Amino acid sequence: MKKWEIRGRNRNVRGAAALSLDAKGRLAIPARHRESLLAAGEGSLVLTAHPHHCLLLYPAPAWQPIRDQFLKVSSLDPRMASIKRVLVGNARTEELDSAGRILVAPELREYAQFEKTVYLVGMGSHFEIWSEAGWKRQNELAAEALAGDLPPGLGELVL
Repeated sequence: MKKWEIRGRNRNVRGAAALSLDAKGRLAIPARHRESLLAAGEGSLVLTAHPHHCLLLYPAPAWQPIRDQFLKVSSLDPRMASIKRVLVGNARTEELDSAGRILVAPELREYAQFEKTVYLVGMGSHFEIWSEAGWKRQNELAAEALAGDLPPGLGELVL
């Protein structure tokens, strides 16, 4: 297991949870994820924007290789430069406070169109954080994608 992988009972971060932002823009991370996130991040987390208008939450050591990959990408390609600006330019190092909350900066809340309720969605090595409307839309898009022909590789998948 690599140093930055989620450890403890929750080796794989999974599940979706509806959570509330408090008046100061803080988000309480559910207790079942706190210990493993802190251990994997050595106390430090990275919160950044994603081009799909959600936020990403990584243990800091897991974020570093991703950041390094994007820093190597040419800024002369306008599409790649835009993606790099969103992912790397919005990245913030954060720490959980004593109550297990993380502060979501106003700029990131605005970017992701957060209101009171957000969804914390486990993606294995990190979390996505979606606005309520954004998470509903992602579920609609998944249903639409499965309504026609299955994408390559999914036809053999057994659930």
